[in-house]
Amino acid sequence: MIRWVLFFTIILCVDFYAFQSIKTVTKSKIIYGLYWVLSFIVLINFTYQLLTFNRSTGLSQSLMLAFGLLVLSLIPKFSALIILFGEDIFRVFKLVINYFSRADSIELFHGRRAFVSKVALGMAAIPFASVLYGIVRGKYNYKVIKHTLFFDDLPTAFDGFKLTHISDIHSGSFDDASKIGYGIDLINEQESDVILFTGDIVNNKAEEMDPWMSYFKSLKATYGKYSVLGNHDYGEYTRFKSAEEKERNFQAIKDIHPKIGFNLLLNDSIYIEKGNAKIAIVGVENWGTRFKKAGDLNVASTKIKKDDFKILLSHDPSHWNSEVKTHKKNYQLTLSGHTHGMQFGIEIPGLKWSPAQYIYKQWAGVYKEFGRTINVNRGFGFLAFPGRVGIWPEITVITLKKK
Repeated sequence: MIRWVLFFTIILCVDFYAFQSIKTVTKSKIIYGLYWVLSFIVLINFTYQLLTFNRSTGLSQSLMLAFGLLVLSLIPKFSALIILFGEDIFRVFKLVINYFSRADSIELFHGRRAFVSKVALGMAAIPFASVLYGIVRGKYNYKVIKHTLFFDDLPTAFDGFKLTHISDIHSGSFDDASKIGYGIDLINEQESDVILFTGDIVNNKAEEMDPWMSYFKSLKATYGKYSVLGNHDYGEYTRFKSAEEKERNFQAIKDIHPKIGFNLLLNDSIYIEKGNAKIAIVGVENWGTRFKKAGDLNVASTKIKKDDFKILLSHDPSHWNSEVKTHKKNYQLTLSGHTHGMQFGIEIPGLKWSPAQYIYKQWAGVYKEFGRTINVNRGFGFLAFPGRVGIWPEITVITLKKK
């Protein structure tokens, strides 16, 4: 937290003094414009690197941190650009208006320099305030999102069955015990029949979960708690002294799940029974088009039948898009996470946008295709950028209904 605030403060100071020294010199305006363009090119390069990076080398964590720092550093530059070039843009706009109106002068444009500066500062304050809120408050601004999903083949006994879906805990990023306690209480308040967790319990190492074990152990559900692994649970984004140390860490991460009362499904399945009916909970290890492919859906499906009602836990939604939605065993409902909604975006009535949508076809919320359904959870925790802007941490509550 401290390093981010320090970095952001330094960037603001540098850009402020740079702006003060060049705001009246046309040549320097051009230099600053080129400086911003160069920064933007670097941002594009980092984005490309994130999308194409070989995750098995263990360097992606630092790459994502650098990406977050770069995004933050661009924010003050937007305001400087508006102030530096706003006058020039305004002048062109005035010439266009004058040309079409044939007017010698327009009183409306008097005092335009002060006006443009105020507008620029106001516009700059929006992203600045949003990022600041995202770091200080947004990362723990938990939202309970409820869905009612209807299925023709849901057993009658499970009509009204309620499940809570959480994902991407990333315990290594937590820094406020009271906020985590609040999030856990919020989950328990839903009084769901079952709690399902779709992976990434840590960032890299099992020890990251040590301070938070008692919190997650207190989660309660009548029909149990079930989980799978995410890409970060394999310890591939950090360096270990030996292969043996890495394997011990991986085993310790798997051991966390039963210690906090979760049944970890590793390419396996289990039935939940209610009355004379049952539904299957199936869990695969991580499978992603850009990440580790340890999941084996065919192996996970060996104990179940096509006619069973099935809930699949698979961390990465690209798995659903690539294999699950067309699988012969007919997975009616899939639960995923992984994307975090990029922890940045806009979700208001009539508008849902995030950079995540350019990477994942299914990136947040409920999607339906081929008669199958997937819910992509926006994540309980956060990673790399220590905040959330517009895409809040999520606790999903799904009620199953028979159609």
